[in-house]
Amino acid sequence: MGTAAASGYGDGTAPGAAGTAVATGHVDTPTGGPGVFYDLGDLTEGATIEISRADRRTAVFTVRAVELHDRKNFPSEKVYGSTGRPELRLITCGGRYVKGTGYQSNVVVYARLTAVT
Repeated sequence: MGTAAASGYGDGTAPGAAGTAVATGHVDTPTGGPGVFYDLGDLTEGATIEISRADRRTAVFTVRAVELHDRKNFPSEKVYGSTGRPELRLITCGGRYVKGTGYQSNVVVYARLTAVT
């Protein structure tokens, strides 16, 4: 995926802290170009994600699953709920695009902390 900025929830869990850190980003731009999470759905189990933290350390997460969830039946507790251990969720739009209403699903990457460097 390359280096790019995504948006985290300011009042949420910091990446690498106990709990579930969440970052969202667009799959594409209003002009049709690729967004920050354009390739998010291409991640596979075992891939690593590195997040630069405010303390200048890097939190390294390992992907354990990539799922496509219908917006109408989005599993909020599964995605946002805390497991009690440091985890990461990356979320973007996905699935079928319908003009006027947008993407019908969300791609969610589930990852757990495996190192801090």
